[in-house]
Amino acid sequence: MKSNFKDILNSETPVLIDFFADWCGPCKMLAPILKEVKDELGDKVKIIKIDVDKNQVLAAQYQVRGVPTIMLFKNGKQLWRQGGVLQKNDLINIIKQHSV
Repeated sequence: MKSNFKDILNSETPVLIDFFADWCGPCKMLAPILKEVKDELGDKVKIIKIDVDKNQVLAAQYQVRGVPTIMLFKNGKQLWRQGGVLQKNDLINIIKQHSV
């Protein structure tokens, strides 16, 4: 998973990562919002969900202390990070803002 993960992060397409857990209520609220974002932006963004319980090393590497934690990467660089649930339009604006 690790080498593949690095390849994904190095993409020129923005990559939105959702660190989540199955037991997390806000994470469940975020899932349909992320689907709407993907439906609207299509190929302009990659959205990846990472279960912190199954990927503890990765979560520790990115210092994920709470879920959901959302991060935006492009060309291997972390451009933005925030914890909690965001609305669709807020996420779309953040992605577009960093897509230039």
